[in-house]
Amino acid sequence: MPVTRPRSYAAIDLGTNNCRLLIARPQNGELVVIDAFSRIVRLGEGLHGSGKISEAAMDRTVAALSICADKLRRRHVSLSRAVATEACRRATNGEELADRVRRETGIVLDIISAAEEARLAVLGCHNLMEPGEGPALIFDIGGGSTELMHVDVSDHDVQIHDWISVPWGVVSLTEHAPLPEDSLAGRQAAYAHMREVTRTAFAAFADRAEQFAGQKLRLLGTSGTVTTLASVFLDLPRYDRRAVDGLVVPADAMRDISRRLADASIADRAEIACIGRERADLVVAGCAILESIIDLWPAARVGVADRGIREGILRTLAMQGRDIPVTRREYRK
Repeated sequence: MPVTRPRSYAAIDLGTNNCRLLIARPQNGELVVIDAFSRIVRLGEGLHGSGKISEAAMDRTVAALSICADKLRRRHVSLSRAVATEACRRATNGEELADRVRRETGIVLDIISAAEEARLAVLGCHNLMEPGEGPALIFDIGGGSTELMHVDVSDHDVQIHDWISVPWGVVSLTEHAPLPEDSLAGRQAAYAHMREVTRTAFAAFADRAEQFAGQKLRLLGTSGTVTTLASVFLDLPRYDRRAVDGLVVPADAMRDISRRLADASIADRAEIACIGRERADLVVAGCAILESIIDLWPAARVGVADRGIREGILRTLAMQGRDIPVTRREYRK
């Protein structure tokens, strides 16, 4: 008799900084990850100034997606979706990259809207929201944009009441306001400028959020920024998803870490185990964005999710394939 292979699904998230893949298979009502891949490709490097994706960034991206394509074949993936976000939305040659990726790897890149990006991020991580009745905000600090979503979470379902996307992420903000290396005063001034840029960008949403003043707010972040800062909070010798995904960190601790990193030189930041050289130049911009979010949504704690767009895609694909998963982990008490 022929062997029936279990259905498997794949999600690719091509962001402004990272290319990430997850492959999962339904098992006992859950989606179990059977393969994963992540590589920093810096797709948006130089985009803020040129408006175009560079040839070098295209080469790095195609190389990473070629690895993804090989994994899709070897894992016999039956349903997949690959999305590209802010860098491809903003670049004048985003479609050119998508054409090259299709020719050279066979992967069809879907350049999604900011609204779709927000929806997938919320779908992928909302189950980690701290329980309660207070207003809830999910945020996603990316490489080229940041999304804020005021949501209502109940019984494994989620509804977005209000949202905003601004064109500032860790790459775009770093390129707009680079940190000088020669003086602490210079770094502090650059960080203050980053904070002002993001505060201005969030102003309209902040005005709408004033209606919740005095209420017990809930806050959950999905991004490399919050997972990195959570790792620093835990003083991990190396990144450990099991320790970070679902963690809740006091907002004041997130602020303290952010300001300490902003004051540090790039060499000192690179020495911190879970930052390293790959993130040392970008993490400060993420800290500035995070502080501005805490300003407008002053929750006592920040939930941390090492999940988001890819998990949102996988859940959607599983529903299409009639394998509706129960989420692997919920809010950690």
